[in-house]
Amino acid sequence: MTKTEIKYLKLLSRSYPTVAKAATEIINLKAILNLPKGTEHFLSDVHGEYSAFEQVIRNGSGVVKRKIRDIFGDILTEKEINSLSTLVYYPEQKLDVITQETDDLETVYRTTLYRLIKISQYVSSKYTRSKVRKAIPQDFAYILEELLNENQNLPDKDMYYKEIIQSIIDLNRAEEFISVLAKLIQRLVVDHLHLVGDVYDRGPHPDKIIDTLMDYHSLDFQWGNHDMIWMGAASGSRVCMANVIRISARYLNLDIIENSYGISLRPLALFADEFYQDDPCTYFQPKNEGGESISDAERTQIARMHKAISIIQFKLEGEIIRRHPEFKMDHRLVLDFIDYEKKEITLDGKAYPLLDEHFPTIDPENPYRLTREEQEVVQKLIGSFKNCERLQKHISFLYSKGSMYLTYNGNLLYHGCIPLNQDGTFMPFEIRGKAYRGKALLDKFEQLAREAYYRPSGTAEKLYACDIVWYLWTGEVSSLFGKRKMTTFERYFVEAKETHKEKKNPYYQQRNEIATCKQILKEFGLKEDEGHIINGHTPVKEGDGESPIKADGKMLVIDGGFAKAYHKTTGLAGYTLLFNSYGLQLVSHQPFTSTEDAIQRETDILSTRRVIETETVRKRVRDTDIGQQLSKQAADLELLLNAYQEGIISEK
Repeated sequence: MTKTEIKYLKLLSRSYPTVAKAATEIINLKAILNLPKGTEHFLSDVHGEYSAFEQVIRNGSGVVKRKIRDIFGDILTEKEINSLSTLVYYPEQKLDVITQETDDLETVYRTTLYRLIKISQYVSSKYTRSKVRKAIPQDFAYILEELLNENQNLPDKDMYYKEIIQSIIDLNRAEEFISVLAKLIQRLVVDHLHLVGDVYDRGPHPDKIIDTLMDYHSLDFQWGNHDMIWMGAASGSRVCMANVIRISARYLNLDIIENSYGISLRPLALFADEFYQDDPCTYFQPKNEGGESISDAERTQIARMHKAISIIQFKLEGEIIRRHPEFKMDHRLVLDFIDYEKKEITLDGKAYPLLDEHFPTIDPENPYRLTREEQEVVQKLIGSFKNCERLQKHISFLYSKGSMYLTYNGNLLYHGCIPLNQDGTFMPFEIRGKAYRGKALLDKFEQLAREAYYRPSGTAEKLYACDIVWYLWTGEVSSLFGKRKMTTFERYFVEAKETHKEKKNPYYQQRNEIATCKQILKEFGLKEDEGHIINGHTPVKEGDGESPIKADGKMLVIDGGFAKAYHKTTGLAGYTLLFNSYGLQLVSHQPFTSTEDAIQRETDILSTRRVIETETVRKRVRDTDIGQQLSKQAADLELLLNAYQEGIISEK
């Protein structure tokens, strides 16, 4: 052994100071390697739809009900299976309903406890006792361990187990135990969660989704473009903040800013009332896709705020484009293309009349200069975003758990795209004078996204990084956007639909090709023939015959439209993906009604499961990334064991 190896083994011996302890851990690790691989659960583009997200998380995309059918399919009716499933999803709420509907609670408690114990034993069978123990609340650990490890082949213990159940009921602890068992089942049916971007925007409760994720046992997060602008706003980017407010106003969702995060928009409201008081803001009326009740006065004020922040956004974007010629975005200096006297705009050489010609805060001689009043509004708002404790807590979580992409168990996960040229080569982007492409580009984007948040305020490095975060939202070579341009201005001010088109990067056509997917997998160091790409971002129009399975299964696009705004386009309400020891399964979901319906009427999200790939040999822990780490640990411990036996290192 080299001196370095001996030094390392001496450090390792502090944790395993004897032959017995080293040998025991080797045995433990090698045994774990032969357990079945845990289930991975993939979600994408949940867009603030908390109720549907919560249902899918609680039911494990149908895994819970499937486990119940495995155990009780020949014993229980379909109605009883639905009732038991609902109890597992929402134990406290369902118990409230049950207690009001039955006169024999003791029998219900006893039956329910026995059934939940059976399910818990089944779903915990592929984990070590240690892992299951860690998933059990400390207050219930001893009793639940006894129940979960009940041996039905030992009749002498039958009365022992029955007495435990009876005592739980007699001591009025049945509901607590039922709740703990239900949550344990939820916890064990899914070993790890992947969220492939876009928690924010459109739907009303992204904050509740983040709260749920923060309490989840094991997860990772690949940032989406809508997450990125919220991350930029929390980092201090004025233009990202303007985008966040504009989108929230557009979708009648300012409550997320004002109520959920406690950020006052009063400065913007007062400014909008002053400068747009006589403006009908016809083309800035908020979309009310959820059918919310809203007064005419409130609608009018939101429309004014919507227009005011949009103009501020266009001005702030112009500032960035001008100071970064390497972004190659001069074609988005839209305020330069307006003829304020003729009330028209020239785009790609063609003049179009403006739908809205009222620009009270724009100086045609210097259209991108903020007025003094606009500067004051922006300063107050950005201060509120930066000082919002709850928002900063959520964004800090996204930074700690998130990344631009992830390689995990042979698969590549990212939200948007890998920018490609028309000929299929990786598209380059210049950052501080150096061209980056492919994996190197995404690595650099991730580094700068982190700099935007963590660099001290007022530094040139932070300003540059914040500008890159905005580019990630709207730039042509952004891996989160992937289009030639974002036609926000045209959608508000120009009627001609031809100006609204956003040409997609060639990636979105070429991802249908097996060769392209293999090229991308190779770029990220994965096996071309075995790996898959898990992609979100673009809703799959299943209603029009589009398939989420592309390139013969190498590419899986799992944005099926959780957001209600997409349901008409997609024809369904989201895809999720399951990857267990038997293979890959794609699950498509129909729209979710409500949590109340799920509890009272025992409705569930109607889901259709498609097998993508079946393993010829069941995958074990040794076949996973964690398995490779455990194998390395076992090998190191074997070296330590040899060092003890050869007298190179002495036991402590």
